[in-house]
Amino acid sequence: MEEIIRIGVDTSKSVFQLHGVNAAEQPILRKKLSRREMVKFFEKAPPTTVALEACGGSHHWARLLGSFGRDVKLIAPKPYVKRGKNDAADAEALCEAMSRPTMRFVPVKSAEQQAALMLVGVRERLIRNRTQLANAIRGFAMEFGIVAATGMCRIEPLLERIAADQALPELARELFAMHGVEYRDLLAETKVVEEKLTALHRSDQCSRRLAEIPGVGPVGASLLMMKTPDPRTFKSGRDFAAWIGLTPKDHSTAGKVRLGVITRAGDEMLRSVLVVGATALLQHVRTGRSRHASRWLIELLQRKKPKLVAVALANKIARIAWKLMVSGETYRRPEEQTQAI
Repeated sequence: MEEIIRIGVDTSKSVFQLHGVNAAEQPILRKKLSRREMVKFFEKAPPTTVALEACGGSHHWARLLGSFGRDVKLIAPKPYVKRGKNDAADAEALCEAMSRPTMRFVPVKSAEQQAALMLVGVRERLIRNRTQLANAIRGFAMEFGIVAATGMCRIEPLLERIAADQALPELARELFAMHGVEYRDLLAETKVVEEKLTALHRSDQCSRRLAEIPGVGPVGASLLMMKTPDPRTFKSGRDFAAWIGLTPKDHSTAGKVRLGVITRAGDEMLRSVLVVGATALLQHVRTGRSRHASRWLIELLQRKKPKLVAVALANKIARIAWKLMVSGETYRRPEEQTQAI
């Protein structure tokens, strides 16, 4: 059999499609295998380069195939999109994309890095559940004419008022008490997860430097360290921001520049954290409580809507973070840079 130089693998829960080519770029392998069959195939097959789509479970397979002596490349979805696509077409597209000289690959995460990233996902889920439960408590209380001011800090006093209100039916007070127990458990679990995340953040020198950027904080800094591949693979901060998904779509043609909405094609979790941090920073700027109100930001707020400004600020934060990761420098505030000059 001719020697296979590259194999593209389309992964799923139980069925895997393989597409391999030889040195002449001719397809010589097309197979559909189960999980067990795929492991046996790569254990016996000669060493070759394998491409996987960077999706759920891909880092596990990359580590496993790497232990068999394979050179594994993870490619962000979708490298190529073909009409009438199916699993075989996906595997073929991955095999073809891997050969492109300008293709940027996703670094394979170790089991420890995967666990740290899981910590961020658990925190996000707990906060989402907490917010959902708090809204439910407010909604049920409103049905009995009990209203509380906005803010998560108002939920505990609201539950205390409900527990002391003897005019409420006994069944309603029992159900509110159940919600209260669940809410306090969520708070306790969130605190434990955030303490672990803070410990990881403090143990990394680069993460501590990134947290000094206004609008980033420990969570954003930790996520930047966990999610970002080697920052030197990006030519500029703008390329890094585009990889996250913080640049507008380009519909330019015939020399006319036409920019659309934000692409949203990058890392959703990282983009969300940076935009939320930028939004929080903008709230302080608009109320005059921030020392980071640069002239650029103030003028942009006068011309654009706050949500657009938040995304633009998140883009700038991403570019600053890239610069600090590449150079190893410490963040300096604009006034400090002026004094240095």
